[in-house]
Amino acid sequence: MQRIERALLSVSDKRGLVELARALAELKVEILSTGGTARLLAENNIPLRQVSQITGFPEMLEGRVKTLHPAIHAGILARRDHPQHMRQLAQQGIAPIDLVVVNLYPFAETAARDEATPAELIEQIDIGGPTLIRAAAKNFPSVGVVISPDDYPRVVRELRARGSLSLPTRLELARKAFALVADSNATITTTLEQLHAQGDTLTRAAAKEFPATLSLNAAKVMDLRYGENPHQRAALYRLAPPAGEASAQAGIPAVWHSEPAPSRAEGRERGICFSPGAEGITGAKQLQGKELSYNNLLDLDAACDLASEFTLRPGPEGFEEPVAVIIKHTNPCGVAVASTQAEAYEKAYACDPVSAYGSVLGFNQPLTAATAEAMSKRFVEAIAAPAYEPAALDILGRKKNLRLLEVSQPPEASGVGGPRLDSLRIRSISGGLLVQEKDCARLDPTQFRTVTKRAPTAAEMQALLFAWLVCKHVKSNAIVYARAGQTIGIGAGQMSRVDSVKLGAHKAQLPLVGTVLASDAFFPFPDGIEEAAKVGVTAIIQPGGSVRDPDVIGTADRLALAMIITGARHFRH
Repeated sequence: MQRIERALLSVSDKRGLVELARALAELKVEILSTGGTARLLAENNIPLRQVSQITGFPEMLEGRVKTLHPAIHAGILARRDHPQHMRQLAQQGIAPIDLVVVNLYPFAETAARDEATPAELIEQIDIGGPTLIRAAAKNFPSVGVVISPDDYPRVVRELRARGSLSLPTRLELARKAFALVADSNATITTTLEQLHAQGDTLTRAAAKEFPATLSLNAAKVMDLRYGENPHQRAALYRLAPPAGEASAQAGIPAVWHSEPAPSRAEGRERGICFSPGAEGITGAKQLQGKELSYNNLLDLDAACDLASEFTLRPGPEGFEEPVAVIIKHTNPCGVAVASTQAEAYEKAYACDPVSAYGSVLGFNQPLTAATAEAMSKRFVEAIAAPAYEPAALDILGRKKNLRLLEVSQPPEASGVGGPRLDSLRIRSISGGLLVQEKDCARLDPTQFRTVTKRAPTAAEMQALLFAWLVCKHVKSNAIVYARAGQTIGIGAGQMSRVDSVKLGAHKAQLPLVGTVLASDAFFPFPDGIEEAAKVGVTAIIQPGGSVRDPDVIGTADRLALAMIITGARHFRH
């Protein structure tokens, strides 16, 4: 960026404006301005040129049209490194504008007043301001854009030091600028839901229905230490800030953007966690059944998440065989893989037939007629699968209330990974949102540590990998008893880990002797190991990290158990 020679100042928030303008004048920067901003600067004897002198047109329509003119926007948008752009400016006698200092009408403040009329709200919708901001922010390689008085001091310091703004500064200011416009648009969208038209009359009242488009304003308060687990980034956001307060801090961004999707092969190499489809359960097609409820969707999402792990999970712990997932209240109550889908379903059902009543099912392969026949005499609320055999639809069609959803698996060239919007997990808390990355951590057997005298057998290792993958989808404190390819007992959501161990054993309908056990976090005491050994567990996989790890490991050795430490936990709150 060359030295800043010309700046456009047009602001509603006049804080610090006079000081900024004086500094620009001292630096021999020509100032262009409009309306109230120009009047304030003139009153303080700061030299300026009215924008109307540049455009050749007066401000029109009570200020609605001031800067919407090629003489202004060409000066902002021209690429300084593009000879044709610069020639065209010269041919038209247009001077480049190097710095744009603009903020918006106080729409959010007006909307916060219950007595504000529709006419007042409409007048506070800024047009020229966002247009100037977007133009300058788009051309940030050549132009600086400043939307907050809080940034005036740093801008002045940098101009005094070098005569221009550095590229890192211009990029940061552009991010803030686009965040301001996005926040403003979201606020306007939400507020217009309060307007109601009857004939030719507009009235304002609280919206009676959920909005057609849900626009949430949320400014980042802070980056958090981590999410549910240390490998997940997380941040706290405050809802409904005044427009323009979106943060541009490092870490999790104020606005998350999509990026080009990696191929499935690239995803495997990078350890990317794939979703059930480009839009997940939101983009599913309902083939039959009653309307979906809030709880149905939560359970279906949980079923799809777990089922897709087995389809696309890279590494030795992956399972390409058919998987059947049975979900109740977002927890798995049965998961199995087998050579056929019908067998996988029967094995999953056998884990906990009582809890499977009124459950939601998820599959990683098209639902077969054999599977449909197996479940036809059982009460199921909903099913999610990538497709359905015609014969399966005929069988399940007899259950008119049964909800059938077709949820596409990712095609070969799509996936979810990195800081993409569809890989976030967002939860509301009072006054704000908790945002974290999806738990996509890979289980890398090369990083395992066998900490007991006895190492797991090959059969035990296969069962441990299966149990660990299921365990990350169980609410904490989570315990999973399993054999290779089949859950045997699941203990979920208890306040103490030993109680989850006991609950998982209590719920088991199949023999526990010879099973393995997975725990989503460390064992704080040896009692959980002792309880597992009592029912016949032979091997355990857990993250480790307790101050009592030596006692826990010693107890496993005394009971002749094999134990694997992964070093990574999978809390799920």
